[in-house]
Amino acid sequence: MTPRRFASIGALNSRVVACRLCPRLVRYRESVKPRASFAGEEYWRRPVPGFGDLGGRLLVIGLSPAAHGGNRTGRVFTGDSSGRFLVRALYSAGFANQPVSESRGDGLVYSDCYVTAAVKCAPPSDRPTPTEFANCSQYLDGEIALMPDLEAVLALGALAFGAYVGHLRRRGIGVRGLKFAHGAAYRVSGFPALYACYHPSPRNTNTGVLTQGMLVGVLRRIRSDLGAGTRPSKHN
Repeated sequence: MTPRRFASIGALNSRVVACRLCPRLVRYRESVKPRASFAGEEYWRRPVPGFGDLGGRLLVIGLSPAAHGGNRTGRVFTGDSSGRFLVRALYSAGFANQPVSESRGDGLVYSDCYVTAAVKCAPPSDRPTPTEFANCSQYLDGEIALMPDLEAVLALGALAFGAYVGHLRRRGIGVRGLKFAHGAAYRVSGFPALYACYHPSPRNTNTGVLTQGMLVGVLRRIRSDLGAGTRPSKHN
């Protein structure tokens, strides 16, 4: 199968924001009731496009927008604890101009990095179905095709890792031996290097499964590999 291509990021994002392919996700994203702390705030309630530097060498893939994060603010990894954790680490590793990710107008700029989600809508219980991953795969494929200098992909969590492996399958690439493990790094001949990290969900960060130092360490390794022009060994 040949992955879908879009003429521009504008064309892709217009299609993303208007997407209603998944009835369950449409119902959920549009019905989320604002938390008391966001009372009176207008929620985005639509699919959330990726954000960042399409000319960058690093693509970061998360799972999906949070109900009161991206589904509220309209920007991926923005306005929730996962976004704050990730952006602080990206800033520490030199991929962001500030450690803050609260709203679309907060001045955040990514350099050499583009951030997206495998599924563009907030799902119930943070768990997209296989059909929802499949419906959204055209958008992930399209984003990747619009990154001409892409050299590294960081998958946040096993489900995002699986979504990128699905992209490789659609490109006709054998994926045997690609298994998710925090800190793992893989060579994929002719394709970007693939790195894996636990997802910065509260479930992981509040329990110490993923610390700020662990995430920064993975990002700094990627930064070092990009700077040196090297490829990682198959297993970390």
